[in-house]
Amino acid sequence: MLWDVDGTLVRAGGIATEAFALAVEHAVGRHPGEHGVHMGGKTDPQIALEILAGMGLDAGQDEHHLPLVVERLEAELAQAVAVIREKGEVLPGVPAILAVLHDDPDVAQSVLTGNTATNAATKLAAFDLDSWLDLEIGAYGSDDRDRRALVPIALQRAAELRGWVLTAGEVWVVGDTPNDLCCARAGGARCMLVGTGKVPVEELSALEPDAVLDDLSDVDAVLKLLRP
Repeated sequence: MLWDVDGTLVRAGGIATEAFALAVEHAVGRHPGEHGVHMGGKTDPQIALEILAGMGLDAGQDEHHLPLVVERLEAELAQAVAVIREKGEVLPGVPAILAVLHDDPDVAQSVLTGNTATNAATKLAAFDLDSWLDLEIGAYGSDDRDRRALVPIALQRAAELRGWVLTAGEVWVVGDTPNDLCCARAGGARCMLVGTGKVPVEELSALEPDAVLDDLSDVDAVLKLLRP
């Protein structure tokens, strides 16, 4: 079970936009202003590169600045845990679902997210969700900026670190954007989409994922869909 983080498990209180802006300003010496980059479903490095490109930096400069931007972004979010906890929220049904699946010996659950591993851990720990997830076998934006490459990474980690030899067809990716579905399909996994992000559930349904729900509040229904 591979969970997306933002818009699926939690909302982080809208802090990402300013955190990215501060990280970019730290790296290049000027604030990006209203950059207009849509962040949903993208990896942190991808977002950073799009912001940098929108500031008129060429591709070579983008790549030069990227490590510093990502490093600073992680520091900004780590310093904002109290704000994330105050302004953000855990989405309906999430704690109950994670707790049940955590106790199921036939299920391994982690995350597949555009966040870097550090940022994902920061956001999940802010809401005490990290204890239910095996974050070591997850796949992150820090592994590959192309989200479509992440399912095989998670499968490899599950095999190497936990001895879970799984086929892609035994994997569920749960997210809230079309990019989550693209990622799942690229990796051969099944996909459930939920309408708790910024994409209307009608648009998600039109993409024909394996399952689509308004949210995760009906715990029994979600578990019936996801459990083997």
